[in-house]
Amino acid sequence: MQIILLEKVANLGQLGDVVKVKNGYARNFLIPQGKAKRATENNLKEFEARRAELEAKQAEILADAKVRAEKLADAVITISQKAGVDGRLFGSVTNVDVAEAVTAFGVEIKRLEVRLPNGPFKAIGEYDIEIALHHDVVTPIKIVVVGEA
Repeated sequence: MQIILLEKVANLGQLGDVVKVKNGYARNFLIPQGKAKRATENNLKEFEARRAELEAKQAEILADAKVRAEKLADAVITISQKAGVDGRLFGSVTNVDVAEAVTAFGVEIKRLEVRLPNGPFKAIGEYDIEIALHHDVVTPIKIVVVGEA
């Protein structure tokens, strides 16, 4: 299916690109999420009429992501969880816990923006992770997991 991208999509293309994707990917993900439209004559004309508006919106989103990344630069976030004597956690620290801790730190993020390369943390210690605020803005932060009594 031919579609017009309404925003940058990782591993697919930039705003305004007309690309061919599988039907299910377009119908079930890209179009319902508002990331694309079918590439028909009417939609192409409508896109060209709204191109400046869409580019301005994407530039605003990118600028907001850069501001949030500056606030998180070299941040050290501490999360306390119940842990055993040997340092293993009762449960684990997931991306939801990290997102809540960063939001409490003062920067609003979603759980989907947290990248845990080795999965959830299961022991106390220091971990380096990345926060993907935008396709082009990825900032590293340090998470310190401490045990509570």
